[in-house]
Amino acid sequence: MREILSDEMLVAFVGLFGGLLLGLAARLGRFCTMGAIEDLLYGGSDRRMRMWALAIGVAVMGSFGLSALGFLDTGKSYYLSIRWMPFASILGGLIFGYGMALAGNCGYGSIARLGGGDLRAFVIVLVMGVSAYVVLSGPLASLRVMIFPQNDVVNDMPPGLAHLLGSWTGMSINTMGLAIGTLIVLGALASRGFLGDWQSIFWSAVVGLAITTGWAGSYWVASTGFTPVPVVSHSFSAPVGESLLYFMTASARAPSFAVGSVVGVILGAFVGSLIKGHFRWEACEDPRELRRQITGAALMGVGAVLALGCTIGQGLSAFSMLAFSAPVTFLAIFAGAALGLRQLIEGFEPVE
Repeated sequence: MREILSDEMLVAFVGLFGGLLLGLAARLGRFCTMGAIEDLLYGGSDRRMRMWALAIGVAVMGSFGLSALGFLDTGKSYYLSIRWMPFASILGGLIFGYGMALAGNCGYGSIARLGGGDLRAFVIVLVMGVSAYVVLSGPLASLRVMIFPQNDVVNDMPPGLAHLLGSWTGMSINTMGLAIGTLIVLGALASRGFLGDWQSIFWSAVVGLAITTGWAGSYWVASTGFTPVPVVSHSFSAPVGESLLYFMTASARAPSFAVGSVVGVILGAFVGSLIKGHFRWEACEDPRELRRQITGAALMGVGAVLALGCTIGQGLSAFSMLAFSAPVTFLAIFAGAALGLRQLIEGFEPVE
């Protein structure tokens, strides 16, 4: 296979496989960040938030399990190889979360909706991808680098919880990671109602598996191939912009994990919507709604670049590495989304 496919194509197929799993989980398992937050705050249900926690726990156990077996070097992941910038995590998370509420979904959720025929999501995906690249490498890149310079971790300890606890206790990093992952899984399952919902548990595990396969596959290609490829897992902010660039310049640009991941989610969501019988073309008929969604998409692109990830990139992939940035960014996203939902549902007028 290595003689037929290039390293770039191989890693793109790794992304495609995990993306398919994520797309199916969104449509068949109703795995959704925005839905989980809205259910918790206004629906009186923590089921989908428990799904999110379970997926994190499975991903943490999978990632550090791979590391223990020698199939992954966690220190080579993007989230543990650069210094953590707390203010960037908080500010970016708040901006992303608020934008997510305005848009009605995060990047991953919008891509999944696109796979189900929602043309409104197509607009959100396009605007978010372009917005991310405006800040990442476009006109605002110099300002971003000046305010939030990224520095590699050289001789210092990687910014990860397992690494920190391992240095404090003398226990191995992988043991600490597996223990923390187990505790997260047990915490997510500490509900009799959720424990009996095997479908939700199954799709949560599938999402965790998708994150784990991303790390495993990209590390294998990076370790055994001849072309330098990054060790990554799924994220849907700047990778959306990268995918747009690829489809416009494929004759001069190699595919990547990001391209495979985005295409995989679309295909998985398409198949899932057909299985459910939910596929239908939808468009926006209200200009005010479209304006709100475009504004939210632009904010998501900016926020995700500042925070170095979105609900999937930080909320799952970085969390699976137990990076310091993950819980901080996720809480900031939650707070930003709560603010946006409050504005949309209740308004900001004082109650008399």
